[in-house]
Amino acid sequence: MFDYTEEKSEDILCIDVKSFYASAECVARGDDPMETMLVVMSNAENAGGLILAASPKAKETLGISNVSRKWEIPDHPDLIIVPPRMNFYIEMNMRINNIYRQYVPDEDIHIYSIDETFLSIRPSIKLFKQKSAFALAKLIQTHIEKALGLYLTIGIGDNMLLAKLALDNAAKHTMGYIAEWRYQDVPQTVWQIPNLTDMWGVGSRTAARLNQAGIYTVYDLAHYDFYQLRQKMGLIGEQLYAGAWGIDRSNIREQITSIEKSYGNSQILPRDYLKRTELNIVIREIAEQVATRLRKHHCQTACVSLYVGYSRHELERGFAKQVKIAPTSHSKKLAQYCLELFNKHYGGQAVRKLGISYSKLTYTESIQLDLFEDPHKQLAEARLDFLVDKIREKYGFCSLIHASSLLDGATAVSRSSLVGGHAGGMEGIR
Repeated sequence: MFDYTEEKSEDILCIDVKSFYASAECVARGDDPMETMLVVMSNAENAGGLILAASPKAKETLGISNVSRKWEIPDHPDLIIVPPRMNFYIEMNMRINNIYRQYVPDEDIHIYSIDETFLSIRPSIKLFKQKSAFALAKLIQTHIEKALGLYLTIGIGDNMLLAKLALDNAAKHTMGYIAEWRYQDVPQTVWQIPNLTDMWGVGSRTAARLNQAGIYTVYDLAHYDFYQLRQKMGLIGEQLYAGAWGIDRSNIREQITSIEKSYGNSQILPRDYLKRTELNIVIREIAEQVATRLRKHHCQTACVSLYVGYSRHELERGFAKQVKIAPTSHSKKLAQYCLELFNKHYGGQAVRKLGISYSKLTYTESIQLDLFEDPHKQLAEARLDFLVDKIREKYGFCSLIHASSLLDGATAVSRSSLVGGHAGGMEGIR
């Protein structure tokens, strides 16, 4: 179906730092990341503490995986448990990417996540007098290991998709941790991927839709009728079909800024909450936090959604409700809508999870007034919101808080120091 001679061919590296958080912690302690049993665990003081990363040795010896819980970990005298330090990982990520910049210009770097980066290296191969993309990949891998003590896995491909697939499906399981997949290798590589969810961008829901059409493997996908697939799944079907043939026409130099369809935040509470007053405090805190994000991005919401997850000791799982509203980004109003949803549907169960999201967004810097309220009052409240935002942006969240955020059960102050939902400080070095 595709003529590869007509497709753009580059030398793209997809680079992943092996067990990044755990490896960074090992290096900070002067230990070998490949030989040390270490896990990074959030909320280790609780039985339900969550593992964010485990070193290769911990995975191999104890069968630990990321997102395991503390109670699932077998006891072992050599296992080191450390708290997350997100600021430290961000600093390490910057050092890693600064080394990449010694090999390629900024426009040929695409930072995909905190531990994964794409590089376009064809001009650099000749510049560094290397014989191939593989040779330059090895040079970069060795540089990072010597400079930072971290181990890289690298996928090489003609495009970003093939490089990513080579990384996830081959490099991580290959001696030397480098794998190269090219257009001519697609029948022996991409088509041999057994699970659809191992394809970049295919989640469990998409896989289930493909299964309904009789597609169970990547080979099945590549040899399905293109026109039927497009009819069933539209543009996504076209993209999946092209991906099964190793086709990806994205340009690493094109920076795409996506417009969010919603903004939200969710929390796993530190314990089961039974008091309605405590739950009201946390809901208001989350509602106002997400409202701040709306104003930061100059948008308003016309739909408020609330999710309440009950404790595992409850028979019911919880509830999710939403309400359509007049477009607004006003903190007090949005908190009020969330509390009304909660008080209408909550029956006194123990709560462990809370989530709030705002959707049906309109992007505007204008303030939409409610005809049934005093316009002067509305403008004053809007100015107050933006003033609070400015003060917190300059002096930190805790410079201006509600008194209720100091009461039992409140979480805003404790969470204000988190980075990406986890501890960001330098504690943990022992």
